Amino acid sequence: MATVPSVSNSITVRLEVPATGNAVSAITTAVESSGGSVTGLDVTASGLEALRIDVTVAASSVAHGEEIVEKLRTIDGVTIGKVSDRTFLMHLGGKIEMSSKLPIRNRDDLSMIYTPGVARVCMAIAENPEDARRLTIKRNSVAVVTDGSAVLGLGNIGPAAALPVMEGKAALFKRFAGIDAWPICLDTQDTDEIVAIVKAIAPGFAGINLEDISAPRCFEIEARLREALDIPVFHDDQHGTAIVVLAALMNALKVVGKEISEIRVVMSGAGAAGTAILKLLMAAGVEHATVADVRGVVHQGRDDLNDNLRWIADHTNRSGRTGSLKEAVAGADVFIGVSAPNLLDGEDLATMAADAIVFALANPDPEVDPAVARQTAAVVATGRSDFPNQINNVLVFPGVFRGLLDAQSRTVNTEMMIAAARALAATVGDDELNPNYIIPSVFHKDVAKTVAAAVRDAALAATSEAPTPSRPTPGIVGTLDTASFPAVRL
Repeated sequence: MATVPSVSNSITVRLEVPATGNAVSAITTAVESSGGSVTGLDVTASGLEALRIDVTVAASSVAHGEEIVEKLRTIDGVTIGKVSDRTFLMHLGGKIEMSSKLPIRNRDDLSMIYTPGVARVCMAIAENPEDARRLTIKRNSVAVVTDGSAVLGLGNIGPAAALPVMEGKAALFKRFAGIDAWPICLDTQDTDEIVAIVKAIAPGFAGINLEDISAPRCFEIEARLREALDIPVFHDDQHGTAIVVLAALMNALKVVGKEISEIRVVMSGAGAAGTAILKLLMAAGVEHATVADVRGVVHQGRDDLNDNLRWIADHTNRSGRTGSLKEAVAGADVFIGVSAPNLLDGEDLATMAADAIVFALANPDPEVDPAVARQTAAVVATGRSDFPNQINNVLVFPGVFRGLLDAQSRTVNTEMMIAAARALAATVGDDELNPNYIIPSVFHKDVAKTVAAAVRDAALAATSEAPTPSRPTPGIVGTLDTASFPAVRL
């Protein structure tokens, strides 16, 4: 699949050009003839004989950017200066910071924020540990924990290399849900050590977001932490992806007029994301599912089944199918891929049922070319931002955690995740719904607060609680409503 210029590969090139002549036109022509796109052209200095111009160019890759720069060098009279990668500039010094919510202007402020006044607050929490949710940042804090073993599509690159992703996740938590999230990158990939470390740091947080931990270890880590901790543990690679897929499927089924209990789903990928998607779809009503991995269809007769694959074999593939993914998709209503690029082609999709739904989510290159899929499928979604219907976890995790924190939930369960999916699907109105718009934009103003409200209600229902009338529902940024709290002991 041909790649297109993207802002994620944009560069800014500083050039000196003659003040007269057609240098600017030549620059634009050189970029476009090389397959790039000029997105900005700024004159930053001018003299009688020369201009200094900063040209911003979108390329399709790092190598493509270098090719464009070399093409610019060939223009007569043009001198190349500094070349800046805009993505790297954005990451210089990190993307997040800690700041104080209160001014420290004088001795009085210092004595209340820190010693000696802080000691009274410490003793209040020592007497009643639950006060930590009211009197510290704990009430609005999430730990984003990784061991760097499965970072994006990059693989096992380690904790230091994973830090930019965790910073980005923390920035998204703040931007979309007002949550203070902290990157925690662990220099160990030992399951027991990870569980012990997260248990040890848990008192400072109201939730744990596991991120980019490879399967099958991620299943055990999540299960053990959920058992041990009294705060919700959410593995976004599993459950965030599953919620968005379920929401998109709910709306896609509306578009094609099919019922979730009647469709036949074929999935490619039996790792963390694939298993979580499968389980959530089945909890939501899917009754006919078949899963394939690198060895083909998962069935009970295979001799390579680990615990996870055994569960899949025991709970799917009722008809006992064997063979390849290509064979399995024949007659299927829905294909969902969370695996590898270019596994299917147009001929394979043509064998699917009428009004087929295709979610090809491998990134950056999907299981099937979206342009090809659209020739036969009624609805197509990908994980990419340059095609309609992007399945993106940022639609979910900020709102899910906002709801969990607002409810002071001690866990997260399937009912809460289904509630999140239904709320996300409902942000697309019936008058907006069409094959190219089954899922909202990540910048839709109602997404985070709608998902948060649904999760909060489900979490409160799970503990047989109801919102107290005297305590207003916290806003999407989790504003501290001190008037609603019980008096702190003095």
